[in-house]
Amino acid sequence: MAPKERYGYAVARLRALENRLLDESILQRMIDCDTLEGAVKVLGETPYSAWLMELKSPLEFDRAIEAELRHSYAEIEAFVPDRELVSLLRLVYDVHNVKTLLKSQFLTVRGEKRRLDLLTSLGTIDTDKLILAVEGEEYWELPYGFNQAVPEALAAWEQTHNALAVEKILDGVYFEALREVAAKLGMEQVEKWVRARIDGENLKTLLRLSRIDMDHGTTASFLHEGGLLPVNRLTPLVTEPVENWGRLLAFADIGALLAPFSEGENFNSLLVQYEKDLDNFITGAIAKSRFGAFEPGNVVRYLWTKEIEAKNLRVVLVSVANGVEKDAIRGLLRDVR
Repeated sequence: MAPKERYGYAVARLRALENRLLDESILQRMIDCDTLEGAVKVLGETPYSAWLMELKSPLEFDRAIEAELRHSYAEIEAFVPDRELVSLLRLVYDVHNVKTLLKSQFLTVRGEKRRLDLLTSLGTIDTDKLILAVEGEEYWELPYGFNQAVPEALAAWEQTHNALAVEKILDGVYFEALREVAAKLGMEQVEKWVRARIDGENLKTLLRLSRIDMDHGTTASFLHEGGLLPVNRLTPLVTEPVENWGRLLAFADIGALLAPFSEGENFNSLLVQYEKDLDNFITGAIAKSRFGAFEPGNVVRYLWTKEIEAKNLRVVLVSVANGVEKDAIRGLLRDVR
């Protein structure tokens, strides 16, 4: 970990980069458009214009969003004292890529086409190297525990053909890597953000498992250590009605996100609302970094804000393309800044 004093320049650069973040008015104008073409045209008035020029069709908007994220990661890695801070945000894409490659292998066994087009360049591991390592069974070259997790996931698939078991193994790598990187850095605000990520994912997992009557003893294996809520406090929830969870977790700030489940509304709609509220909760976990002129957490705060911006753009553009009611789109937007 670099001394905090070295972060003065990085924080100043990040303050300047905040001018690149989209203003809420842009999203509102995009929502008001009747066509995808119109919404993309509005986006063309922003820093995304450089990437939109490379598209053959407005339907390829996700390529522009990914290009902007890739640009942000590369730019910040060039001046941040601890590049591991950027890795904290990029790790999730490594997990996505490994999952994609393994699923591609499962498909080709059945004679179906490889889906390498679903890989993203946003991870920390070069995609070409990752393909060679996974398809060439050279797992020892993979970082972050993937060297052990990939063969374990393949063995689990051979034994059970259960995609959920494979995802559980690879998600475990992700959250363990988050914990290890955050512990190595020893930055309070960053560790709060990581713990919020873990708690939020654990609760989301429990909500989904509650719909399939998961055995209490099996539930713990799907949860991740390192959050503020110990796993042994969470697993008993599956034996309780979801309507009671908010009350049982009222001692924790994140418990408030479960309050709507006591209102008896449609579960799937409540789960969508939970995911939105969770993103806002995680944003709040790192928000205090803004007030520190030498606070390393500003790196995570800025990049997380870019990720939320990307999520909001996808929500808006997909919804406009599919004719979703405008107020419904607004209700899905996450908070930024």
